[in-house]
Amino acid sequence: MGRRSRAAEILAAVLLLALSAACGSRLPESDFERDDRSPAPRDSAPLRVGIITSATSPVGGSAFTGPRDGAKAWFDRLNARGGIDGRRVDVRPCDDGGSGVGNNECVHKLVEEDDVVALVATTALDYAGASRVSRARVPDIGGQPIGGAYDTYPHLYGIYGSLAPRDGTTGWDGKLYGGTEVYRYFKREHGARTAAVVSYNQSASAAYARLVERGLRAEGYKVVTEQVDFALPNFRAVAADLKEQGADLVFDAIDSHGNARLCQAMDEVGARVTAKVTNVQNWTSTVPDDYEDAPRCRNALWATGSSRDFDDTGHPAVREFREATKDLETHSQWQLEGWAAARWFTDAAKSCAKTGITRACVDGYMNRSQGYTAGGLLLPVGFQRLAEPPKTRETCLSVARWQDGEGWVGQGDMNRTCFDVPQLAYEP
Repeated sequence: MGRRSRAAEILAAVLLLALSAACGSRLPESDFERDDRSPAPRDSAPLRVGIITSATSPVGGSAFTGPRDGAKAWFDRLNARGGIDGRRVDVRPCDDGGSGVGNNECVHKLVEEDDVVALVATTALDYAGASRVSRARVPDIGGQPIGGAYDTYPHLYGIYGSLAPRDGTTGWDGKLYGGTEVYRYFKREHGARTAAVVSYNQSASAAYARLVERGLRAEGYKVVTEQVDFALPNFRAVAADLKEQGADLVFDAIDSHGNARLCQAMDEVGARVTAKVTNVQNWTSTVPDDYEDAPRCRNALWATGSSRDFDDTGHPAVREFREATKDLETHSQWQLEGWAAARWFTDAAKSCAKTGITRACVDGYMNRSQGYTAGGLLLPVGFQRLAEPPKTRETCLSVARWQDGEGWVGQGDMNRTCFDVPQLAYEP
């Protein structure tokens, strides 16, 4: 049983990067030449852990902070209960500003100066320092795969796992592969036959839209393509055409603000769809505010991902997460995944307590990870190094639907919502 493809999550975040045009230079290679496996402090000294986040970036102040907040909540709770083998976890956050130069500065500070035993829940708009982290053999645990770093380098362990060789080249000859399980789900479970894909007239947006279109066509959908001007988008015209074409589903390659405006336009013209499908990054509790002016479209929002719905408080692991984060103003799926990443590091560190919690020992545990679920929060995660990409794969997915008054409502068991689907190549 495999995890869900990360194509949507990767390319949606890359789309944000392209639309925002954040970039930067790199630090000199000489700053990262050391290749030893520095041990963590001994005895009762705190365990230093780094969290790199693009907390301030052109995308917006709160776009990437969810995993950090979830991880910090886990470590606060862990420290209140005595830490790991009597050792407190000293969390060292670093904001890279969403730029390559800032990311390299964070890597330099945490890896070289602070000598952290691991990085946890990395969420970087431009992970320019990934090769330095790998070269220093620092395990990077449960990071969000924005870009291709987690399918490129050893010692980096993304939250959704990887099948790629991870030998310094991204994926297989520069290509990654994603499945069509989301489209199969709506076709099988809801009888959807016509799907619309909305994009901007911008290269990254258009490229992501083409990937979605390929997947939909592979599943036999009639595909309606809609493109709007990035500077002056006419969402009302798009919404009117969606109604005319009788679209069952709407996918998009546009930003969050554009999505809200599209939904408002759909309500205004009376365009009703089975599902307005979004991704894990927009799986948040802020839906009522974000879609305030679009009640009908709001209640047609569906999210898909690879982790258990953060509103599923009937599950003990989710309930534990929600109790520990009850003071946060909002909740999100990325917070839950950051919490799961911190739990993953904790399980690795506990396994090393007797022999010494070092980078090498934690990395060894991560490299052997197969079927890890963080107590049921994640679809089973593993790391294999396949010489060739799979042509088909059984992949599972978590599905939730927004309903006013109830929040996100899970749709079935994510461990049983599985499909044997083709794997399509794309370039990150």
